[in-house]
Amino acid sequence: MTDTKTDTKTDTKTDTKTDTKTDTKTDTKYHGLTADQIERLGQELDAIRQRLIADLGEADAAYLRKVVKAQRGLEIAGRALFYLPPAWPIAVAALSVSKILDNMEIGHNVMHGQYDFLGDPAFNSRMFDWDTVCPGEQWKYSHNYIHHTFTNIVGKDRDVGYGILRMDPDQKWHPYYLGNPVYAFLLMVFFQWGVALHDLEVENIVAGKRSMKDNKPLYPGLLRKIRKQTLKDYVLFPALTGPLLPLTLAGNATANLVRNIWAFNIIFCGHFPAGVATFSVEETENETRGQWYLRQMLGSANISGGPLMHTMSGNLSHQIEHHLFPDLPARRYPEVAGEVREICERYGLPYNTGPLHRQLLSVAGKIFRYALPGGPSKTAAVRVTTP
Repeated sequence: MTDTKTDTKTDTKTDTKTDTKTDTKTDTKYHGLTADQIERLGQELDAIRQRLIADLGEADAAYLRKVVKAQRGLEIAGRALFYLPPAWPIAVAALSVSKILDNMEIGHNVMHGQYDFLGDPAFNSRMFDWDTVCPGEQWKYSHNYIHHTFTNIVGKDRDVGYGILRMDPDQKWHPYYLGNPVYAFLLMVFFQWGVALHDLEVENIVAGKRSMKDNKPLYPGLLRKIRKQTLKDYVLFPALTGPLLPLTLAGNATANLVRNIWAFNIIFCGHFPAGVATFSVEETENETRGQWYLRQMLGSANISGGPLMHTMSGNLSHQIEHHLFPDLPARRYPEVAGEVREICERYGLPYNTGPLHRQLLSVAGKIFRYALPGGPSKTAAVRVTTP
C-alpha cells in the first residue's frame, strides 16, 4: 500500500498511540493506523477467534438442531395448510419463514463450515445442500473462497455489484448502468437465480474475458439443482394437492419471492450502505493478517435489531463479525459484537451499523447514484451509529 503521512499524534484515550520509535508509516485507507497498530489489532481479533474456538460445544449443536427443528416444522405446517384454502396466507407465511431459515441461518452457515466441528454428516459443509436453485458446491467457491478472501477488492470480489450493478466509483461507467435501479429490482425478485448464475460470469463472457466453454464443467450440477428445485416447488407438491394445484403453485412461488426479497435486502445492507469501503488490487498487495482483518471491518456493515432479526438474517445482521470470523457459528456473533465495536472505537475506526430501513435507504441511494457517470471519490469509511 502507499505510505502517505507520518502520524505522531498520541491517542490519549487508548494504548493504540502511534509509536514514533518503530513504525510511523500510515495510510489514509486504513485510517492512519501504523503497521504496528494494525498488527496489534489483528492480534486482538485473533485472540477473540481462539477464545470462541475453545468454547465451541454442545450449546452450539443444540442451537442448530433447535433451528432445524423449527424450520422443518414450519415447512410441514405450510405444505399441510395448502390443503385448506382459507388458510392459504398462513401456509405461505409458514413456508416463507421456513425457506428463509433454511437459506440464512442453516444453509449459509453450515456450508461455511461453521458446524464441521460437530462431526455430524447432516451438518458437514461438504455434504449439506440447501433449498435453492444454486448448487452448494458452486456457491462455496464463489462465496466462501472468492468473496471472503477478496472482500470488496474491486476487480477480484465479484460480489461488488454481482456482475450486474455499478456500486462503486472504481467501476467504469457505461450507458448500460443507467438501468441500475431496474437491474437491482430484478435481482431482488429473482435473487436465488442470480446467485445460481453468478459463477457463470456472464459479464466476463460479454467482455470477452471468458468463454461459454469455460462454463462447461458448471452446467451439469447447475441443471441438476434447477431440475430438483423446479420439480419440488412447481410440480410435485402442487400436484399432491390435486384440484388445489393452482393455489399451491402460487403459494410456493410467493414463498420463494418472499425469501428472495428478504435475502437480497439483508445481504445488500451488509455490503453496500454508505460508509462501506472498497479497495483496489494494488492497495491489498502483500496484505498482512491484520490488514485482512481491517479490510473486513471497513468493508462491512451491520443491521441493528433484536434476536428475531438476527435469527431471520442468519446473523448476517452482524456482517462485520461474520466477515471477521466466517467459519465460526454465527450464533456467536452477538456475544462478541460489543468487543469488536470497542476495538473499533479504541483504534478510531468506524463501526458501521444502523436499523434496516436506514441501511436500505442508503443502499438504494447508491444504486441510483451510480447509475449515472462519475460518483463521489472514495474516502475512508465514515462512522454510522444507531440512534
